[in-house]
Amino acid sequence: MAAGVDLLLFAGGDGTARDLVDAVGQRIPVLGVPAGCKMHSAVYAVNPEAAGHLLADLRDGGLVALRDAEVRDIDEEAFRHGQVRARYYGSLRVPEEGRYLQQVKCGGREVEDLVVTEIAAWVIDTLEDDVYYLVGSGSTVAVVMEQLGLPNTLLGVDIIRNGEVVAADVSAEAILEHIGDAPARALLTVIGGQGHLFGRGNQQFSPAVIRRLGKDRVQILASRGKLATLEGRPLLVDTGDAGLDQALCGLWPVTSGYEDTLLYRVGLDAGEA
Repeated sequence: MAAGVDLLLFAGGDGTARDLVDAVGQRIPVLGVPAGCKMHSAVYAVNPEAAGHLLADLRDGGLVALRDAEVRDIDEEAFRHGQVRARYYGSLRVPEEGRYLQQVKCGGREVEDLVVTEIAAWVIDTLEDDVYYLVGSGSTVAVVMEQLGLPNTLLGVDIIRNGEVVAADVSAEAILEHIGDAPARALLTVIGGQGHLFGRGNQQFSPAVIRRLGKDRVQILASRGKLATLEGRPLLVDTGDAGLDQALCGLWPVTSGYEDTLLYRVGLDAGEA
């Protein structure tokens, strides 16, 4: 603030954004480079490259609007009761360009309970014997664990095999150690409203883990209602490995109901049409 900067670029998650609300408020524009585990707020670029493009537009005299954007963080009381719910904390002023700026995270529990239950039922009916399943974070995937009668790490990754939890809340390194060369699959959902598939709240799926699995061993679970909140924007990947991100782009099958699969695009730019 004392240096009189025109725009403050910061890297972090929702905790860092909260610190900026307290320290800066709306006195100067800010822009977040995503680098945290919790990123429910609407003050972040969709990935570091997008932040660079937006800054380049500003440098080159592009007509970039300025708007107030919400800063949100997890409701700790709700989290203690097993629910991931983001609550409003404040707002910051951010340069606005829809292709580059992520949306406020929408909670996953507003999707039709019946549809999510059907998704979980189909997943359970198609589980393969002697295969390690990496169960990602999120309420949609949590229903699978609930129907299996297994404990679940809501904001972490668990490993199940033959109907049992073999490891809970694992790191990327622990995933690779547990699965070794054995058959393995991943069950993931997407962040409602934002559409992030990798790189938001599931950093346990590191580039090494994703490459070990392969694209065809990753199963995306999302209701049509959840995908509709994206308004045609692609699912986003931000693994920290530019080459891998590019390789992950394209059409992916998404499990959206019982025996119901649709194709949806995965990309790097929220403005892709």
